[in-house]
Amino acid sequence: MAVEVANESGIAVDETSLTGVCRYVLGELDVSPLAELSVLCVDVDHMASLHERWMGEKGPTDVLAFPMDELDTARPDDPEAGPELLGDVVLCPAVAIRQARAAGHTMDDELLLLATHGVLHLLGYDHMEPEEEKEMFGLQSSLLEGFRSAPRHQVTGEALPER
Repeated sequence: MAVEVANESGIAVDETSLTGVCRYVLGELDVSPLAELSVLCVDVDHMASLHERWMGEKGPTDVLAFPMDELDTARPDDPEAGPELLGDVVLCPAVAIRQARAAGHTMDDELLLLATHGVLHLLGYDHMEPEEEKEMFGLQSSLLEGFRSAPRHQVTGEALPER
């Protein structure tokens, strides 16, 4: 799975962990290994602009998800399917810092939660209704727990140390 993380926020983030949690979530939910996902970390002004433009709400938010329309670059008669472009997850580390303090954990933990949340939105999960919220937030918690307990090399793709 191709996960590209770009940090334009001006705040240092653990890009390896963000990539790892996204790959983990996609893998656990049996998303095609050809799937492509972009994660972008932006500053408060950029996030506020996106939030107002796409959601009609003023001020920055923590995470936005922009799913792509179902795109398949292969012809229907091609036995090799093309990459599936899932979309973009946009995170705002400055907002994550505030939320992390309020929740009593680190910004990195908050960003992992937000990235997971954004990927779930790209995959069609929502939390507008109580039943949907229970399902999505339960799955989000379960995925984060699994990611945190998995061996680091499995979720980041890092090579094992040589013996």
